Order: sequence, then C-alpha cells, then structure tokens
Amino acid sequence: MKAATTTQSSAAKVATIGFFDGVHLGHRCLISQVCDEARRRSMPSMVITFDQHPRKVLDADYQPQLLSTLAEKEALLRSTGVDVCHIMPFTRELSMLTAREFMQEVLRDQLGVRVLVMGYDHRFGHGGGTMEKYVAWGTEVGIEVVRAKELCRMKASSSIVRRHLAEGNVEEANSVLGYAYSLTGRVVEGRQMGHQLGFPTANLHPADDKLVPASGVYAVEVAMPGGEHRMGMLNIGQRPTLHNGTDTTYEVHILDYEGDLYGQTLTLSLRSRIRSEQTFASLQALSRQLALDAEETRRVLAAHDFKQ
Repeated sequence: MKAATTTQSSAAKVATIGFFDGVHLGHRCLISQVCDEARRRSMPSMVITFDQHPRKVLDADYQPQLLSTLAEKEALLRSTGVDVCHIMPFTRELSMLTAREFMQEVLRDQLGVRVLVMGYDHRFGHGGGTMEKYVAWGTEVGIEVVRAKELCRMKASSSIVRRHLAEGNVEEANSVLGYAYSLTGRVVEGRQMGHQLGFPTANLHPADDKLVPASGVYAVEVAMPGGEHRMGMLNIGQRPTLHNGTDTTYEVHILDYEGDLYGQTLTLSLRSRIRSEQTFASLQALSRQLALDAEETRRVLAAHDFKQ
C-alpha cells in the first residue's frame, strides 16, 4: 500500500475534499472511489482536508468534540492508500471564497485538481450550492465534478459515531469507524487513591478537542511508550465514591503492570464498556467491584483476540 504524501504539484489529480473527522467507513468508501477513478484515468489520487474544524474559525465560542486529532486524522487518511493527503489551513479568508472561486483559485490553480469526486451530502464554498451548480461551475473552470456512488452497505457518519460514544456504546461506534476508537494522553499526577484500593492507575490528560465517551468503565488496549500493548481498564467519570467533585478524570489501570509512567504518553483503544459509573457504600465495596471489572476486562479483550 502506498503511503500518502503532503507534497503538491501541478500534475492533474483526481480529488475529494472534506473535514473527514474520524475517517470512518463512509469516508473510506468515498476515498476508495477516488482511488479507483484516479487509476482509471492514470492520475494521482488526492484527499484534501482542513487543519481545524471550519466552525471553530467562524465561531470563537465553538468547542468541537472531534473523533480524531489532526495527527490521528492524517495517519488514518494515509492508511487508505491515497497518493496525496493535503492538509489545508482553514482561515476566515478561505471561508469567504465562493464555491466557484475556491474551485478555480485553490483546487485547480494551486492543487492541480482536474476531477473532483463529491459525496451526496457534501457542500463547500461561501453560500454553498447544489450538485448541479458544482457541476456547472466545474465545467466553467476546467474541473470535472463526479458524484460519488453510494456503495457502502451501512449508514456511516461522524454524527452517528458521536451519538454512540455519548451513550457509551463503543462497540457500535467501532463498527461504524472500522477500527477501535482511541484516546491518547500524557500521564499526569493524580490523587494516588488507586494504590490504596489495590488498583494503581495512570491518570491521563487527553486532547482538549477530542470527544470523550460517556462515563463508565471500559476494557481498553493500552499502547505503551515502548510499543508494547497491554490490557487495561479505563474509568471515565467523577469518582463519586471518592468525592472527587465535578472534575472528570481519565484513569487507566494497566493489568499485570508495575512502573512509573508519569510524563509518558499512552494510547487507549476502547473495546467495550464494562459498566456505568456507580457510587459504592465503602472503599472495600469499590475495591471488590474493581476486581470483578478486571476479570471482565480480561474476558472481553480475550474475545477480541488481544495478544499481549
């Protein structure tokens, strides 16, 4: 599989454009059509996306809840086999270009796009437009606009993934994404209560714009700093038994592991929600439940063919 590149040239290309948050199966279906169309025409394939959510530029108060950070999105796009992955800075000036201006000045003149594959519900340019208008504007500026075929067997969208995650249904979210949803963060100092309970945890600080699933306990695969993968159980919530207040914490207990991870970066791939957040009558009751959670985590990850 070819690795995508961020370089650009005047060579004629077949492209598609979008924000591609999460790069789910619907996105991959579209990109696959771009690659097929490019091969048929003996042209390079290109995916054009933005460095930040357009709404964040247009609305200073908007706080996006993204399925993928920019680095994650770029890696996912590269994995599709597209020839060129172009990350475009989204600015207020760019947002003021009409669709026709954008097609001529950016897509054609700067990026060399000669064929543009568009999904059914995608719109771009100040004021938007209909598919018929995009085709007409493309004809005027020298870009052939092709409507993507609806080949995917399932309904896939970023909003569906967000809804599943907000409900804690990570397995359903993963089925739409085509991979396990992940959280990456630096390990920061916590309150050390996990040690007292017999289940020491690494406290994570995930990216601010990244969507965090519903509170609860999750079975996760932990990518360690050295590349090793281990089983873990992640707790997302306010730890009501420990009177944590309103602060949400992200704590992962790595099974069968002892070591200092402060300052290190971990990536957690969420496989299943074990249970919702609960309040226990005592620390002893909480510790007993954590032992049950650990056993369930082992069972769930074994069912997902986890190999440590």
